Amino acid sequence: MSTRTLISPAQLAKPRAKALYRATFALVVGGFSLVFLGPLYWMVSSGFKDTQEVVRTPPTLVPGSFAPENYTRAWEVMDLSTLLFNTLYYAFGALAFQLVLDVAAAYSLSKLRPVFGKAILGGMLVTLMIPATVLVVPQYLTVLDVPVVERNLLPAVTNAFNIFLLKRFFDSIPKELLDAAAMDGASPLRILRSIVLPISRPILGVVSIFAVVGVWKDFLWPMLTLPDPSKQTLNVGIYSLSTGVPVNVLIAALTIASVPTLLIFLVFQRNIMSGLTAGGLKG
Repeated sequence: MSTRTLISPAQLAKPRAKALYRATFALVVGGFSLVFLGPLYWMVSSGFKDTQEVVRTPPTLVPGSFAPENYTRAWEVMDLSTLLFNTLYYAFGALAFQLVLDVAAAYSLSKLRPVFGKAILGGMLVTLMIPATVLVVPQYLTVLDVPVVERNLLPAVTNAFNIFLLKRFFDSIPKELLDAAAMDGASPLRILRSIVLPISRPILGVVSIFAVVGVWKDFLWPMLTLPDPSKQTLNVGIYSLSTGVPVNVLIAALTIASVPTLLIFLVFQRNIMSGLTAGGLKG
């Protein structure tokens, strides 16, 4: 069975068609690369410019003044080490809760089939259609007077989209495999721990990446719930300390704050795609 494409192999074999195809492909890839990598290059290069050059119009493509000390100054002035630690603390704390709560919710909806399970799943999916900013006020009022923990990052400990991803993956696990384990006397919790979770490593990796990046890039909610400067995340801390900071130093700080998420994407991009498309078992 041959794969259908826009250009047939016979047409692509012609020199003129092959040259046109390669030129079009290079133009499209180059255009998209410029659109996505252009702002990133501007941010990184602007961190090396002096104050006068960074605000020059039109902007310079290559820094005329090379000032790498801007990054060192940004690290010290913005206290990025503390902000980075806080962000990692909140991100991996949210990850730990999401792995427990989202997996439990998805497993119960997929395999335990509770009463009104479809209605519960539908209600979760409906929340994905509501803009996040609309939910800020009710979420804030909900967690404002929570005992013990008080104002916190509670909304980050569950995610409807991650629950949906996990449920879809759990649905692909053969029912016969779980039934065989149940006949051997395994409890639902033992089946989850010994069978479902080892099979689900690809999708668990995807959910972990989404959870960490979601907390890392969040701005509005941490700004509302973390008024103490010593407990703020990178995004909020840089915003709070930006007053009076030269623009080139500020851009250098933003570049440093972007590096961890870029590394996560570059290192785990294949895992993200394989986890989203993987099934439970084949055969």
